[in-house]
Amino acid sequence: MIDPLAEVVGLLQPGVRYTKIVSGAGQWGVRRAETGQPSYCVVLDGTCRIASEGGAAMELVAGDFVLIPATYDFSMSSTVPPPARDFDRAPVMLRPGEFRLGALDAEPDVRYIIGHCVFGSPDAALLVSLLPRLVHVRGQQRLATLVQLVNDESRAQRPAREVVMARLLEVLLIEALRSAEGTAATPGLVRGLADARLAVALHRMHEEPARAWTVAELAQEAALSRSTFFERFSRMVGTAPMEYLLAWRMALAKDLLRRGGASIAETAGRVGYSSASTFSVAFARHIGAPPARYLREQGRASEDNGLQDRGLQDRGLQDRGLQDRALQDRGLQDRGLQDRGLQDRGLQDRGLQEPVRAA
Repeated sequence: MIDPLAEVVGLLQPGVRYTKIVSGAGQWGVRRAETGQPSYCVVLDGTCRIASEGGAAMELVAGDFVLIPATYDFSMSSTVPPPARDFDRAPVMLRPGEFRLGALDAEPDVRYIIGHCVFGSPDAALLVSLLPRLVHVRGQQRLATLVQLVNDESRAQRPAREVVMARLLEVLLIEALRSAEGTAATPGLVRGLADARLAVALHRMHEEPARAWTVAELAQEAALSRSTFFERFSRMVGTAPMEYLLAWRMALAKDLLRRGGASIAETAGRVGYSSASTFSVAFARHIGAPPARYLREQGRASEDNGLQDRGLQDRGLQDRGLQDRALQDRGLQDRGLQDRGLQDRGLQDRGLQEPVRAA
């Protein structure tokens, strides 16, 4: 059986960007407003507070894990937040990879690991829209262990480091998301999968994305009435059933087009469209450009990246050539000095021999 959650996370192509240990003492607070940069946090010791845009503040305790797939405005602070003027004071680096917020001369009230990762897929925004806005998991030691492994690997210079980090983070994301089932996760794929009836419909959509599904057929798969299924799906997943199916089809289509090997007509058939023209209209409406133009733009982007890499390579070869030329010149210079030395030595020997001949 196809696992919708594993499919989404797999297409996201997660990778580690940054991770650090933070401790806080006294009153402190920091805000984040970047978008599109996934964040995660695991509390190692003590307590702190997280407040998200448009959501109620939550107290985090040791062992808690928070995942924000698409970062939006949120803040972290001591359990009693400081005055607004004291927010966003720069953290002090205690040692490489470890920072302090708040008082420097006091025992920390909290220690946590916070990290930022990247989603390599060009469709990250589309895929992240299928995930919860915020995931909060409490009491899962497995997650804390995984984060510590990511932290350790990010600081080491071992062979295949990037590959190991990417795999660890992929496991971390899946573990966090599936651990959120049954919790108060915000609407999204995870919350839908936690509902036994909706999970059946979600699995069927992922197993057969090309099938001409209707709301009535999906409701039948979930053993619910059409109206109950529609309302429940929209509330739990955060989008209507057909909108979710369209988003998933477009994510698959873009992946197929980028990887090559399938024409536009073949791609259309594999994601549920009877003709290339119908698919092109839907693709353009959803993505903002028809498939042919999307492919050209992707090709240009790849070509630009290739030219940039080639330029760096040529620059490296040029530098190597200059270096070799310099070494060659230095060799000729040394050879000249050596020859000059031999010549001087010859003159010196000649001078030593002349008195003998004069005698």
